[in-house]
Amino acid sequence: MARLETSAESPVPVRAVAIRIGEWISRLGEIWVDGQVAQLTRRPGVATQFLTLRDPDANISMKVTCGRGVLPDDVVEGSRIVIRARPDFYLERGELSLRATDVRQVGLGELLARLEALRKLLASEGLFALERKRALPFLPHTVGLITGRASAAERDVVENARRRLPGARFRLENVAMQGPNAVLEVVDALQRLDADVEVDVIVIARGGGSVEDLLPFSNETLVRAVAAANTPVVSAIGHETDRPLLDLVADVAASTPTDAAKQVVPDLHEETRAVAELRERARACIRARLAREAELMAGLPERLRRTVAGRLERGRDETTALRARTRQRVAALLDAARADLEHVRARVQALSPQATLDRGYAVVRRPDGTVVRAPADAVGPLRVRVAGGEFDAAAT
Repeated sequence: MARLETSAESPVPVRAVAIRIGEWISRLGEIWVDGQVAQLTRRPGVATQFLTLRDPDANISMKVTCGRGVLPDDVVEGSRIVIRARPDFYLERGELSLRATDVRQVGLGELLARLEALRKLLASEGLFALERKRALPFLPHTVGLITGRASAAERDVVENARRRLPGARFRLENVAMQGPNAVLEVVDALQRLDADVEVDVIVIARGGGSVEDLLPFSNETLVRAVAAANTPVVSAIGHETDRPLLDLVADVAASTPTDAAKQVVPDLHEETRAVAELRERARACIRARLAREAELMAGLPERLRRTVAGRLERGRDETTALRARTRQRVAALLDAARADLEHVRARVQALSPQATLDRGYAVVRRPDGTVVRAPADAVGPLRVRVAGGEFDAAAT
């Protein structure tokens, strides 16, 4: 298809653009499209039926026209269908639609097979791993609740939670819980609650229903949004036998909305009773400890007396033994010192001049006190000292 040559001076009319767009779209040919019926208009007696086909995972939809006998009677809003259609561009209005030539409703078996394939895919990515699960807060400041407006699920969660904890705070997000808009509305509500700093836990609650009714809670977009949330999420969808993929990715999967209320808030009565029991146990432990200590204190003086007496006795014996050893040591040292002294005295006496005199020797001095050492020195009066004393003498 040749390109249109245009400029501000030579523009082309709208019809030319519309015709070229229609020609280009018509070249796409027939295609098979999967989607969910978001809006369906049936007009009795009118050959052409109109519906809006919505992507289950995105906020994208297209109008579809069906000729006589193409649309099965059991197709209703919310049905999952596969259509064979040709893109059609309506020139007068500039609208794109699909003209269906074959419409097939997706059966339950095929839906379940798709869910199983999706479950395996998400599990392989680790979205259901236990290590990703987060513990719920013991006493949440605010509980975020995503549920249908004035629904039984909302009543079950709120009433049972406030019965357990009077004054429990909730931030409600009432959204569509089934149908073509459910996924997008639940995801938007989840993101709003996740951004609220006061919300500590988020509950997604819905009552029971058919497999088709619960399909939004096995939607890949919703599952990934829950996995990406920073706030712990509790899944409370349907009854105990229902098992949407939301249960697998949520941090806690409650069997029912009532069970979810028990999971997110503590029972004030039970907690008060537990605190009272713990207080009584603590008091009993303290009383038993005091009793044991009293028994120990009752015998403490006698034990102290025996202990002190024993220590004093041992100290006395040790002191007596130490005194004896000290006396023996001092006596030995005195004996050794006395012997040394006698030995020194004997040596001193042996070496003293008096001992020499006692052996019969004499010391002769002249009047000036000098000792006569040679016969020639013995001149004039002399002084002689012997062992018994001194006397005068004269040299001849």
